[in-house]
Amino acid sequence: MYKTCIYCNCYLGANEAVEHFPVGRRLAFDSGKGRLWAICENCRRWNLTPLEERWEAIEECERQFRETTLRLSTENIGLARLREGLDLVRIGKPLRPEFAAWRYGPQFLSRRVESLFRTAAATGAALGIHLLGLNWLLWFLWIGYRRRIVARVATVEGKVLPVAREDIKEVRLVTADTQEGWILRVPYRAGIMEYEPWRTIASHEGETIEITGSAAIRAAGKLLPKVNVYGGTRSRVRDAVGLIEEAGHPERFFKVAARKPECVPSPIFDKDISVIHNMRSEVRLALEMAAHEESERRALEGELEALEEEWRQAEVIAAIADRLLIPEEVEEWIREQKRLGGS
Repeated sequence: MYKTCIYCNCYLGANEAVEHFPVGRRLAFDSGKGRLWAICENCRRWNLTPLEERWEAIEECERQFRETTLRLSTENIGLARLREGLDLVRIGKPLRPEFAAWRYGPQFLSRRVESLFRTAAATGAALGIHLLGLNWLLWFLWIGYRRRIVARVATVEGKVLPVAREDIKEVRLVTADTQEGWILRVPYRAGIMEYEPWRTIASHEGETIEITGSAAIRAAGKLLPKVNVYGGTRSRVRDAVGLIEEAGHPERFFKVAARKPECVPSPIFDKDISVIHNMRSEVRLALEMAAHEESERRALEGELEALEEEWRQAEVIAAIADRLLIPEEVEEWIREQKRLGGS
């Protein structure tokens, strides 16, 4: 059972209301699909819980949601606050726009406000340093800011590569002759690998790697929040949801975005349409949303495959156990009936 956010590594908090999952101050659950999320209060992202810790907790959340009187519900989504201070978000059969508004709206809006405050504070500090005549310090801080490692992505081979802040603006979504129809071209800093996790400032020359398949989806989920550092308004979220709906599937939207030139703000600026940073804000937000939803879908598919394999093994053991309890003459009679029925 994890206790920190898998995205920002902040403490998720604790609760005493859900005995089978005492983690988090806001839980979202979908009884129909068997999903349970712990929502981070810091970055507002939804952390999908492990399968083995989910089922009893979902039943408990459902029961407590129905028992509480302090709740607000629409046709598809409900919000309840328990006396212990735990918030429960109940998902019924939501349409994508309503679900996305609940899941991503607060996250993107909070990110936008925080980024504006950080920009204002940094501008004030830079002005103060300039007035003091410490321009050399200003230059040093600027170089450190640009070359700071802000993300680490894994390749198909499992190699972990560090990406600096100045390289985030060069991440490209490119059409390719692959099963998905697209690849993610990511610049990284050579020489700083996973065995140097303490390194945060990149001083090595940059290189570029092409990532495909599931690894590309996971990498996009880590890189796109850094591209969308200013988040988005609720109207932008609605526009982003509309783009995913038009594509028909979250993963398919990556292929659509890689092929459409109109994803850039205006062609008159002659911008590289493959650079994600140059795309319209609603397109970038849609890519981030699609990356998270597709990662969860693939994770669930992996869980189902594991469950199916466990079921097959249990079925073999059960069949052997059943035969141990049946006398030989009974088995012979069953075989004879099957032979007669087949003839």
